[in-house]
Amino acid sequence: MAVGQNIRGYADAVRHRLRGGEAARRGLRVGERGPLLVILGLVVIWLVFQGLNANFLSPRNLSDLSVDIAATGLVAVGIVFVLLIGEIDLSVGSVSGLAGAAFAVLNVYLGMPEWLAIIVAVVAGTAVGAVHGFFFARVGVPAFVVTLAGLLAWNGLTLYLLGASGTINIDEGGLVAGLTSLYFSGGIIAYGLAAVGTAGYFLAARRSRRRRRDAGMPYRPLTEIGVRTGVLAVLTFATAHVLLRFQGVPLALLIFLAVVIGSDLLLRRTRSGRKVFAVGGGVEAARRAGVDVARVRIAMFMVSGTLAAVGGLFVASGLTSASPTTARAAGSGMLLINAVAAAVIGGTSMFGGRGSAWSALLGALVIQSIASGMALLGIQDAVQFMVTGGVLLAAVAADSLTRRATRARGPTRRSSRSWRHAMLH
Repeated sequence: MAVGQNIRGYADAVRHRLRGGEAARRGLRVGERGPLLVILGLVVIWLVFQGLNANFLSPRNLSDLSVDIAATGLVAVGIVFVLLIGEIDLSVGSVSGLAGAAFAVLNVYLGMPEWLAIIVAVVAGTAVGAVHGFFFARVGVPAFVVTLAGLLAWNGLTLYLLGASGTINIDEGGLVAGLTSLYFSGGIIAYGLAAVGTAGYFLAARRSRRRRRDAGMPYRPLTEIGVRTGVLAVLTFATAHVLLRFQGVPLALLIFLAVVIGSDLLLRRTRSGRKVFAVGGGVEAARRAGVDVARVRIAMFMVSGTLAAVGGLFVASGLTSASPTTARAAGSGMLLINAVAAAVIGGTSMFGGRGSAWSALLGALVIQSIASGMALLGIQDAVQFMVTGGVLLAAVAADSLTRRATRARGPTRRSSRSWRHAMLH
């Protein structure tokens, strides 16, 4: 009897492991196909531009690229939070301009210390997001209308603060200017960060695997975790090596990566993050599961406003000034378009419930790589706009087709009982 029980136990263990491996492969086919296609597209873009101009993959250009993605990427992370609940925020460009203008006025004109002016500017973005979220979640005004009104109103306030033709130059040696001009040239720092990032991913993946296995849920095989860790190690150490060949690791890239990692952990590892996906997957089901939908919606717009303000400080840092011209461009021009495009191209669904903070990183790399490559080739902006628009349309079309195929296979939304179980565990 003992032998029979051992055989049955061994068979159950094998079946469980097979189910875990099959679930992992199914997740790769469904959940990770989008990011893999984006990475493949990014590689193709790099190879094409490198073939057309040998300077594209030079350490200098890649270093500039790593700094340039920070402002757009930070705003795009905020857009990801809003898209996950199935909504859109059209005001992020105006909020970015407002934050830059508020900082410049407070610091340069009113003499407020830089650190305090930074805090006030960021908190102003959070407050703006709370206003948008309140009118949407509590009053019932559509998010599109609320944020479109915000796009106009906050851009007008920015122009009012700066004056009709006033340009405010910020301190080139100050904290804000250092956001895009400070580099860490030490090899110990660069390679140390690469090692810490790789080790952190491996330990987190093993911990997640162990918890899912103990809970009887599908989990990744150790071989897959090892392969992923190896690929990540190659990418991080290669990036550190390339950046060290120019000026070192830029502070802007480190801040951007810290925000992406922190946002990813918030969305995937906390109860608050699961509530976001619940609302995006189905408002009524989330409400029946006990989720305060209005509070989640307001919180997401606050996150979007906060990160838009931080992105605005990075824009001001790169220009070392705040002016009406840049405010108009940020409010209704390329910053808004690029941020939304980066979030969607990176793999976040515009229909809600699917995406991650890493989408902002991938999408920003695609957008900025196209802009950098065309600038090196001397191609006019009009062509860049058309190419970016085509890539965005392709990403949205792929998202729509994936959503249609998922519906054809059958319902995928969780019931309210399933969401309640997820909230509790």
